[in-house]
Amino acid sequence: MALLYVFLARRCTRFRRIRSSLSSYLMQSTFSKIWFVASVALLAFLIGFAVRAARVPPNDVLKQAWMQARSTVEPPTFLKPRVHDRSGVRRADPDAMQDGVTLLTSTWKGPEGWSPRIRLINRAGDVLHEWRIDETALFADSLDLSRKHYLHGSHLLPNGDVLFNVEHGGTARVDACGTVKWRLPIGTHHSIDRAADGSFWVSDLTQSLRRTSSAYPDGYPGLEAAYFDRLTRISPEGQVLQTIGVLDILYGSDLARYVSKAYISGQQESPESDLPGTDPTHLNDVEPLPPSMADEYPLFEAGDLLVSLRNVHLVFVLDPETETVKWHASEPFIMQHDPDFIGDGWIGVFDNNRDFTERGTVQGGTRIIGIQPHTDSTRKLFPTPQSESFHTKKGGKWQLLDNGNLLLTEHHAGRVMEVAPDGRTVWEWIHPPHEGSTVPAVQEGTRYDLSPDDLSDWPCASKDFVRTPTPQ
Repeated sequence: MALLYVFLARRCTRFRRIRSSLSSYLMQSTFSKIWFVASVALLAFLIGFAVRAARVPPNDVLKQAWMQARSTVEPPTFLKPRVHDRSGVRRADPDAMQDGVTLLTSTWKGPEGWSPRIRLINRAGDVLHEWRIDETALFADSLDLSRKHYLHGSHLLPNGDVLFNVEHGGTARVDACGTVKWRLPIGTHHSIDRAADGSFWVSDLTQSLRRTSSAYPDGYPGLEAAYFDRLTRISPEGQVLQTIGVLDILYGSDLARYVSKAYISGQQESPESDLPGTDPTHLNDVEPLPPSMADEYPLFEAGDLLVSLRNVHLVFVLDPETETVKWHASEPFIMQHDPDFIGDGWIGVFDNNRDFTERGTVQGGTRIIGIQPHTDSTRKLFPTPQSESFHTKKGGKWQLLDNGNLLLTEHHAGRVMEVAPDGRTVWEWIHPPHEGSTVPAVQEGTRYDLSPDDLSDWPCASKDFVRTPTPQ
């Protein structure tokens, strides 16, 4: 057959013309098919994009279905390697404890699977009240499935209402029964702090990549497209009252060098990295100075904001009206969290002291550092020679209690511990492990001056009555 083909090809000019025409036809036909398939694919993509952008109702259903399917094949990101060989409550010195109930935010597994929850426990670890949160139903219209989402930041009110953030999905306020009073589907995360006027300052983030702002219409020199951190003030009714762009503050206050510093050091460690990337600042706390403390801080006034930026190792105090930075510090902490005004002119900082080992073996573990801006003084509040090992490379919170004790959240280890001023552990709670080798991370442990009797005055006060918040 091959020989016949060669003979005809050489001898028959007509055959060569036929073959050429046939080849041309086949090429055109193949190109047409490819073009048709590509056109259909492009059309499908554009339709899908339009559906997502317009938030057509099936989009939300598909998002939830895809999220559930993905969770069955991917290990949960909130599970961390187990550190401690015990779980539950340990009361090392009950007489030295601060009274009150402890609010926990984490993830627990029930008959229907894993769910983020807010729990109130007493010193024995008994659950006094619980809110079980269905974050995908609550913020189906704002959650970005490509990013992590979990409870991150909360604030409990005396009447049993609680505000909480779903990371990068929004903020909601629910009552003790779990009924949603309002929800705000914006990019809030990390922290919620109440101001003297009843409003709330919340860490916030743009929900899409951006390059410019009204203050910098040509972009920020040295930065590509990124998620922009914002300081956002929310009314008790859930309305946005004020928004301050973090990058605007840094570039307008000659503090952008800290972004450059973090970028350059990152390039030295990993030249192929694209730092600072899409998360140049990583805001993790914004807290107003209470009027009751203002006289103790000579450099500041009531309502000034204490701000923490993890990725640039920077803490500063800002006047929210003039957007003027009054003070800043980038030492002696590394990738810090949760700075607090603690009185007598001092600011306490949760210094993660990250050294890229699992348990902080190079730097010595996580610390609580005190800074007094008007005297430029520093001191270490924790640990002491009497302290147990404590380290979390990411996350973490702390609270100075009324009796001088410290309540510390060891995020990755799933532990909340109360330590006396001398560093001794007087109480701890550790999340029960999962399958022996992992433990759910704990985002927050906060002590509230409430008693079981106070909780009994709430509607739906029983811990057995639990509702998943759903939009009204």
